[in-house]
Amino acid sequence: MSEKKIHLAIIPDGNRRWAKTKGWHPWKGHEYAIENFQALTEWCRRDPRISVLTVWCFSTENWKRDPKEVSELMRIYEGYLRKEAKGFHGRHTRFCHSGRLDRIPASLATLIRDVEEDTKNETGFTLHLAVDHGGKDEIIRAIQKLDDPKHVTEETLRAVFDQPNLPDVDIVIRTSGEYRTSNFMMWQSAYAEWIFLPKLFPELTPKDLEESIEEFERRMRRFGS
Repeated sequence: MSEKKIHLAIIPDGNRRWAKTKGWHPWKGHEYAIENFQALTEWCRRDPRISVLTVWCFSTENWKRDPKEVSELMRIYEGYLRKEAKGFHGRHTRFCHSGRLDRIPASLATLIRDVEEDTKNETGFTLHLAVDHGGKDEIIRAIQKLDDPKHVTEETLRAVFDQPNLPDVDIVIRTSGEYRTSNFMMWQSAYAEWIFLPKLFPELTPKDLEESIEEFERRMRRFGS
């Protein structure tokens, strides 16, 4: 097993489908998913192999969804972060965010900034949420920040990403049987190992994460060599 700590990313698909099987509104699936997410995050936090957990909460394309569902999602995210932020220091957890802040509710954007600032010196574990994030959008925004885009290098471009100091993603787990990368952190996951699971996200368990990490450790990553 490598000494390198793992950056694990999850694309939590299937919340709406899970809710539909129960005859619920789509956002009820998201509400249940947040509860499951809390349990999975705690498992990752306690696993010595994992240093960063990234979860793709809302994509740049998700604005196409029903406005009621989007509104409920933002409410759920804000409620979750307000509640969890109180315990981040006690759990030695740094919180950070990737994505746009100009389109989400102002109260959520302010909360994200405040919690990032408050936890920036924590080093035990990093919880990284991608809200209003898209890989293409992040690269475009990064290029727009460059002083001299004609002479861009990998290093100068990476330096203006949303979270330039995070390590690249090692594993991406996508639930619900979807086999697409869907514009997720295109740069940071360029050499990630992808694991596609048939389970809907509300059904995902710590055992599934454990088995995915074991699968990752069996793979040989050559990085082009």
